[in-house]
Amino acid sequence: MKPYQAYFLDLDGTMYKGTDRIEGAAEFVNHLIEKELPFMFLTNNSSKNAQQVAEKLQSLDIQAKQEQIFTTSMATAEYLSSEKPGAKIFAIGEEGLLNALAEENLQLVEEDADYVIIGLDREVNYEKLAKACLNVRSGAELISTNGDIAIPTERGMLPGNGAITSVISVSTNVEPTFIGKPESTIMDQALKKMGTTKEKVLMVGDNYHTDILAGIHAGLDTLMVETGVSTFEDIRNQDEQPTYKAKNLIEWLQTHCQDNERN
Repeated sequence: MKPYQAYFLDLDGTMYKGTDRIEGAAEFVNHLIEKELPFMFLTNNSSKNAQQVAEKLQSLDIQAKQEQIFTTSMATAEYLSSEKPGAKIFAIGEEGLLNALAEENLQLVEEDADYVIIGLDREVNYEKLAKACLNVRSGAELISTNGDIAIPTERGMLPGNGAITSVISVSTNVEPTFIGKPESTIMDQALKKMGTTKEKVLMVGDNYHTDILAGIHAGLDTLMVETGVSTFEDIRNQDEQPTYKAKNLIEWLQTHCQDNERN
């Protein structure tokens, strides 16, 4: 197996499902820490800020620091700030997205927005959707933190941000720009933050259409686990396959000797 010097780790479906820790998650992270291998958690979940994500991981006995978290909200806010500093934003989303936008000094408005930003919002209602559509029809650019149509939880698969975004896109006939996995924006930003090159990083995730394709499109090797969205049977006919597959991270640790990971 090729040695890797850094890791990108997905959260939902790889580390946990809702409030339940996934088998092997804590052990895998402990292994990376023991080997002194840097890692970063990359998540398409826009609802929480980095500190909240780190605290959730810690509550599940998964070691994590705030600076090791990179959310799609953070990626979206950085993207917008680089495109138009101080832009006016109409946002649908929860605390994680709103905080990220504020930290980049972007203005939250109800109308005459430069951008309409859509993030996961579990209290979304018709009025929010209506305002988003009105702003888009008035010329605002439609940006979505990610295109996940469903997300794994302890209850099962629930509607994701892509499902919410589709309502506005279908109504206005405007295609959104997506920031999160599998798009290159979040991956390029994460590599820059990690201070490493794509050849040295392994992307680990459960969702073929986000985590794995993000790695493939960015030129990273990938490890897919069957603990969340995608199964190996689901992807059997896909032209682009993960570099590695494992039922879960326990199996990966047990079947792959990684003593020589760091050169």
